[in-house]
Amino acid sequence: MKTTLLLRFSILAVLLLTISLSTPAQSGSSQAHISGTLLDSSGAAVADVHTTAQAETNGARQKYETTSTFDGSYALTLPPGHYRITFSHESFVPHELSLDVASGESRTLDVRLDLARLSETVVVTAQPEPTLVQDTSASVTVITRQEIEQRLAVPLSDVLLYTPGIAIGKNAAEGGLTSFFLDGGNSYHTKVLIDGATVNNPGGQVDFSNFTLDNVDKIEVVRGAESAIYGTDAVAGVIQVFTHRGETRVPAFSIFGEGGTFSSGRGGVQLSGLLGKFDYSGAGSYFQTDGQGPNDSFRNRTLSGNFGYTLSDKNQLRLSVRNNTSDAGIPGQTVITPPSLHTINDLENFSANARWDFTTGTHWHNEISSSEAYNRAFSANPIQSYYGTDPFAGCPQSNPTAVATAEFCDFTDPGSSSRFNRASFNAGTAYIAAKFTAAAGYQYEVENADISFLGIGHLRRNNQGGYLDFRYQPFRRVSFDFAARAEANENFGTRIVPRVGASVALRDGGNSFWGDTRYRIAYGQGIIEPQFSQSFGSDPCTPGNPNLKPEESKTWNTGIEQKLAHDRADVSLEYFFNRFYDVISFTSCFPGAPCSVPQPPRCGFFWGNFFNTDLSRARGVNFSARTRFLHWFSGTANYSYDDSKVLKAPNAFDPAQIPGNRLIRRPLHSGSLTLNAAVRAFTFTVAGYFSGPRTDSDFLGLGLTRNAGYARFDLATSYTFARTLSLYVRATNLFDGAYQEVIGVPTLGRDVRIGLKYQFSGRN
Repeated sequence: MKTTLLLRFSILAVLLLTISLSTPAQSGSSQAHISGTLLDSSGAAVADVHTTAQAETNGARQKYETTSTFDGSYALTLPPGHYRITFSHESFVPHELSLDVASGESRTLDVRLDLARLSETVVVTAQPEPTLVQDTSASVTVITRQEIEQRLAVPLSDVLLYTPGIAIGKNAAEGGLTSFFLDGGNSYHTKVLIDGATVNNPGGQVDFSNFTLDNVDKIEVVRGAESAIYGTDAVAGVIQVFTHRGETRVPAFSIFGEGGTFSSGRGGVQLSGLLGKFDYSGAGSYFQTDGQGPNDSFRNRTLSGNFGYTLSDKNQLRLSVRNNTSDAGIPGQTVITPPSLHTINDLENFSANARWDFTTGTHWHNEISSSEAYNRAFSANPIQSYYGTDPFAGCPQSNPTAVATAEFCDFTDPGSSSRFNRASFNAGTAYIAAKFTAAAGYQYEVENADISFLGIGHLRRNNQGGYLDFRYQPFRRVSFDFAARAEANENFGTRIVPRVGASVALRDGGNSFWGDTRYRIAYGQGIIEPQFSQSFGSDPCTPGNPNLKPEESKTWNTGIEQKLAHDRADVSLEYFFNRFYDVISFTSCFPGAPCSVPQPPRCGFFWGNFFNTDLSRARGVNFSARTRFLHWFSGTANYSYDDSKVLKAPNAFDPAQIPGNRLIRRPLHSGSLTLNAAVRAFTFTVAGYFSGPRTDSDFLGLGLTRNAGYARFDLATSYTFARTLSLYVRATNLFDGAYQEVIGVPTLGRDVRIGLKYQFSGRN
């Protein structure tokens, strides 16, 4: 009996042990395994990619997560079922796919990720192919959507003002000609792109007076000549504006309205989202103000859209459009003259870009695009003549349009109009490998103009150009790039312009206090074609010069960047040296005075023409520092030293432009400090900008050649209710400083606006 019980107990123990040992094996075999390697478009491994698997079986919402390692590998263990797999990284376009996995299945899933053009860690403008910001040799500042929202900024000029190396001048408080100067270059020496479309007038001029930040996600400022890629206009650098793209399946929507001082009012709306393979983002706004004095009103209307269609992961279509229409009164230099009651500046600026991006094979990326931009302007400018203290002395009473003032007579003229158009076709291809990238591109561009004061009618130029660009990375921490472009311009013929640079990671600090250290250096040459008004004319006394050469530049830029405090802070210091050649000036001739221009028939009192005569240089330092003091408190500081100088100017007609002077409206010292705080539903930003004294001119013959320095302070704050409704206050020129960006033109006084915004962020 005892033997039987012992036998039964032994059999039961063996059975229990067998079951206990087999259960983990059976449990393990019921799991599915997914693993693979994550690569970028060159085939290099991508680390720190956040990988998630969201269960979508029978209503289950369980999520599984992992992060790729330094060699790009990842692995997930999942119960069987249907999953949405998402790969996300701040520098790359998120990649999603749906997947069914069975019990015990092991699957290898390798994925190639594309750089995200709107990421703050990616630079699109410096080279033909997007590049990680740490790998480019160019000097670049990236302005993000977060910075724009923190400042509650409206015009583009308000964020560019706080960018290293940029000085801004306005000839009216609102709506007047707004120009900027990059690293000592002239106001027309920077190429400006909106989603790839060139918006400069032929010859480089851009008026930023009506450019708002509606629907804008990112701005890149590239310092240094970039004509090796972009051809004409990129003499001192390039600025590119990128519009928003829809990201959520449930649409994102916002609407706002605001009002404030100077009888100002502004309202707008934005809608964006995803609809299957189609993404969309559209925005519109309207602004109106009476201004701070006579004839100082301004109205501005903005429409912007960005639409994309994804044929496949490697095949996308995109169309972006933008239109700004504005009407402004221009009172003039009211600090030194009575206000002009009639001068106006009406603008309409339109740009569009259509692009097809597609990949062939593993390494070839191709792009075909077409863009068009037109700028239309109408201005009426009274002729002001000085007649002394007698309010009616010398006023031609026979002229019914003459209006007498204390010291001036204003004569209204019928006004002048200009229409400029640039249309281009572009094609490019790039071979992208792990250590080497080669790109080539071609552009054909047609320029049109109709300028009323020239009295000629329609003008046209056909230009074309092609470039080659190479990037070589022999080691992980070292990269070199070289580019060259042949530009064939109908006006000046063919020019070849190069660019070369290098970027070196001197120290790989990881996440330590002394983080990564990077050094970069770049040299480039730039060209810009003459303006139509300089090459052509109908007046025999000022006929224009069709034989003008392009203005040219040679630019050096070198700098070092250092990350600190476990990547919570970074500082950069750069030196630039720019030299500008063959700058175009006007030779004025008068009877009895020596002149190199022969006197044409019937030009007894005045004649002249345009020639490539002037030479100038700019050298200096740009410094920038960013830090996050606490998780809710951050700051940015910038400083620029711009030692510019006129070296040669035989036709200088104003004392401010004679050799030895600094270039006008470019301060020797300028800088800014911005502090941001975000605590729960409350945000607060205060920013201060200072400019040292500048060389300038009244251009009225009064002999004023120095503009005093100034400081400006701005404030922006908001409070969000119930996550969707926010109340905000924005104040520019907070302390009501009385200063002049242009001699004689007073800046806008303290401008306070209060607004309410409803914003639904959308969701997937």
